[in-house]
Amino acid sequence: MTKKSTTLYCFSPPVMLATFIIEIALIIYTIWRYKLSAITRLVVAILAALATFQLAEYMVCGGANISAEAWAKLGFISITILPPLGIHLASQIAGGQNRSLVWSSYGLAAVFVSFFLLVSNAIEHKVCGGNYIIFNMTSTVDPVYALYYYGLLITGVIYCLSKASTIKDKSTKSALYGFAAGYILFLLPTTTLNLVNPETTRAIPSIMCGFAVILAFVTVFWILPRTTRARREKSFWQKLGM
Repeated sequence: MTKKSTTLYCFSPPVMLATFIIEIALIIYTIWRYKLSAITRLVVAILAALATFQLAEYMVCGGANISAEAWAKLGFISITILPPLGIHLASQIAGGQNRSLVWSSYGLAAVFVSFFLLVSNAIEHKVCGGNYIIFNMTSTVDPVYALYYYGLLITGVIYCLSKASTIKDKSTKSALYGFAAGYILFLLPTTTLNLVNPETTRAIPSIMCGFAVILAFVTVFWILPRTTRARREKSFWQKLGM
């Protein structure tokens, strides 16, 4: 009897590399296009974390004379800091409010980052499955980490929506609603895929960060134009007369 396999070609190593290149390109564009500010720096940090995870995934498959365990730990560290970075960005968009929420989220992230750095068997399996990557933490920590990750992501959505409902400035309100939509647009596909095919829950970090490119585009092309002054009055395309 042939064992049924899962085919997810959209998460193949070449696509991981392409996604990494896209996210690096977005970083370059952001620095070129927008003045440096707290919001710009946070967007760049989010893009850098996403790009680092994609690179770590690719290198788990590709090697580069570095152990799969080291790449897996780097990948987990990069995605661990994403939820607090998102909450920090939402707070900055809203005017620098709720510092206690921001720093408590960073504190939780620091606990898990320390775990990945200090515990030798923090990640039990580092598997390049061909179509997606499987990173498995120790079974006792895995549910706690899932609670941390999804908890902060959902908190970020609620925070954006609640702040947007009370802010009068149209650009800020639009940026917060857009950020909440960006969160939802990469959470829903992942959750739907897990419900349709429960086997994919083993590859949640890989699949989630594959869809997170949607959030990357939202931060660069929706949030920044509404919250940050451009370095140049005319865009690259306008200069070309397009």
